Amino acid sequence: MRPYETMVIFDTGADEAAVNGVLDRALAALKAKGGNPGRVERWGRRTFAYELQHKREGYYVVIELNSEPPAVADMERVFVLADEVLRHKVIRLPDKVAGRRAAAAAATTKEG
Repeated sequence: MRPYETMVIFDTGADEAAVNGVLDRALAALKAKGGNPGRVERWGRRTFAYELQHKREGYYVVIELNSEPPAVADMERVFVLADEVLRHKVIRLPDKVAGRRAAAAAATTKEG
């Protein structure tokens, strides 16, 4: 299993139910191939530095996950086909960066 991070930018005109539906379908596709979705952070509305598909703002969501490449490809396919998604980017995290994040999360859990 490899650590990944995905950032998805949704159209701000899409309602919350549509955004949740796309995220649910993408995570279900990931789980169906044995992937393990981790933390899903909703960053909310952000202004773009430049226009993107004639839009000035987007709704950002960041997903951390552990998976094999075929499962990530299935998740990406859901994002490509969804009209609500303006852009998405999947990066593979280096193992030492992923390990540091897991250690920091474990330390925070122990303190709190």
